[in-house]
Amino acid sequence: MKLIDVGDVIGMSENVNTNKKYSVLPFGPQHPVLPEPIHLKFIVDEEKIIDVLPNLGYVHRGIERGCELNDYKRNIWLTERICGICNYIHGATYCAAIEKITDTEVPVRAKYLRTIWGELGRLQSHLLWLGLFADAIGFESLFMQIWRDREIVLTLNEKTNGHRIHLATNMIGGARKDIDDSLENEYKKDLNLLRKKMDALKPVFYKDSAIKQKCEGKGILSKNKARFLGATGPTIRGSGLKEDARLTGYEAYGQLDFKPVVYEGEDSYSRMLVRFDEVLQSIDLIEKAFDQMPEGPILNKNDKFPMGHTVIRTEQPRGEVFYYVEGNGTNKLTRCKIRTPTASNIPALINMLIGYEVSDIPTIVHSIDPCISCTERIVYVRRNE
Repeated sequence: MKLIDVGDVIGMSENVNTNKKYSVLPFGPQHPVLPEPIHLKFIVDEEKIIDVLPNLGYVHRGIERGCELNDYKRNIWLTERICGICNYIHGATYCAAIEKITDTEVPVRAKYLRTIWGELGRLQSHLLWLGLFADAIGFESLFMQIWRDREIVLTLNEKTNGHRIHLATNMIGGARKDIDDSLENEYKKDLNLLRKKMDALKPVFYKDSAIKQKCEGKGILSKNKARFLGATGPTIRGSGLKEDARLTGYEAYGQLDFKPVVYEGEDSYSRMLVRFDEVLQSIDLIEKAFDQMPEGPILNKNDKFPMGHTVIRTEQPRGEVFYYVEGNGTNKLTRCKIRTPTASNIPALINMLIGYEVSDIPTIVHSIDPCISCTERIVYVRRNE
């Protein structure tokens, strides 16, 4: 930590007294609380956070350029590796974009399968986050218990396609794998067990005074600020706004009577409860999808080259993911632009942190569920350099 003059830093908030020296507290890029390579420079007055300057770019991998160099079909595997946790939805979103500009009709059964696997990915992501959040606020036994329960979801992944994390079941025009009656029964049995385990943990998250003390009133993000700063996912729904790309009815969501989980608290505690409730909601959506899923083919091949451009929006566990895909009629794309939810939530995170104590940093930073590896599409430019 060192003292600086305010004039040495560009982007200071209105809370700064320009006649005073402040301390600089670095957070990351390697930090035991957040094993993600982001560097946040905190400007602090004793223990109070005055301003925050983010610095990204530690794991930029050139994926968008790679999408332009690859054969467009091979990009399915590339986009699925933008984020290990959100891998399935990345691949499904890319496939939806190619299907739209090649006029490929996806079979109804494949749409239900994509919905099931997308919610399965949301389950394992939220359970991973709930465990990490519990660990960050000092509940290590709760962390281990949730991650033990998460193994149920990873085992279902493995039963589906032999992989615990990467499903790799996406194909342009449908799905690579199907779910037979035997596997469907295993899904229902295992997810019912997971629901019982999560119901048993409800009192801890809803009533434990220590969790409330660490989370309630921390990282306030008002409705107006959430909308103005472009927040998305549980971050904006924890501020009372019903924003969810699944409401557009893509894949099978339009037939599942989907309603987003919303809390009005506008703080870290509300964002936590949104994710906890979405775990139970995802189980319900998967069961509904199985009950309504028709028989039929799962793949409709179309070998036309992409021509034109399109935008596709889907809902990842962290929020809305945006794909812009453009093709010129060859086997290679001319542009593939991807915006991930953490990139949208970082401005909101900066706003949440200002005015709180240094001890609140782990709780507030974790509350947006940051994934920096899939965020590396932007560059933070310091104007004085």
